[in-house]
Amino acid sequence: MTATEQPLLIAEGLSKWYGRQLGCSDVCLELYEAEVLAIVGESGSGKSTLLQLLSAQIEASAGRVLYRMRDGVTRDLATLGEAERRFLFRTDWGYVHQDAAQGLRMAISAGGNVGERLMAVGHRHYGNIRRTATQWLERVEIDPRRIDDTPATFSGGMRQRLQIARNLVTAPRLVFMDEPTGGLDVSVQARLLDLVNRLVHDLRLAVVIVTHDLGVARLLSHRMMVMKGGRVIETGLTDQVLDDPREAYTQLLVSSILPA
Repeated sequence: MTATEQPLLIAEGLSKWYGRQLGCSDVCLELYEAEVLAIVGESGSGKSTLLQLLSAQIEASAGRVLYRMRDGVTRDLATLGEAERRFLFRTDWGYVHQDAAQGLRMAISAGGNVGERLMAVGHRHYGNIRRTATQWLERVEIDPRRIDDTPATFSGGMRQRLQIARNLVTAPRLVFMDEPTGGLDVSVQARLLDLVNRLVHDLRLAVVIVTHDLGVARLLSHRMMVMKGGRVIETGLTDQVLDDPREAYTQLLVSSILPA
């Protein structure tokens, strides 16, 4: 078996309790390079808790998350030190928040937001950093003449595209996305989804995306997990799950009877 045939991310019996309240229970999954996994469900289904567990932002009550590092060694994320975890987020991982302000430095320029991540991985030449930032602004369809403007002057869609540039400039292998199109107008959503789809394909990114929007899941993902009450109730190829759902809950989601 070659390295690319081995899972990049593995969850084994992953559970989280908040006191007596269940966040998620006994989740198992494997994610491979260049694969997009959508986690869907209504509010309170556990999908956001699962995303936080997979991205090592909260500690599991039971189970573990394994990640195959660039040296080919698979590590239990719970055994990583804080410095190792921060290094993963600066290099191998990206995290796209629903509210772009959570993923950006709003008081510094667009170019500074992108350049800051480059500096975190050792880039020091100002001219090269600015040149790379300019290239990435163009790549995410932001006018490069806005490089010295702060995100506070940008529209919601532009902020989200800048957040994507900031995350992808260091060529991560895995990106977590939390409702990346939430709160955007339909036309802005469509443009953003087209951009994300193109970047995922071109960069061969592995992505875990949480969304309540099944249209987003169909457009972006290869596989889908449906969650209800903290548990995975259905999983499979995205088109298969959406076109022929087995579970009654999934059928309700597909028919848009359940609220987001």
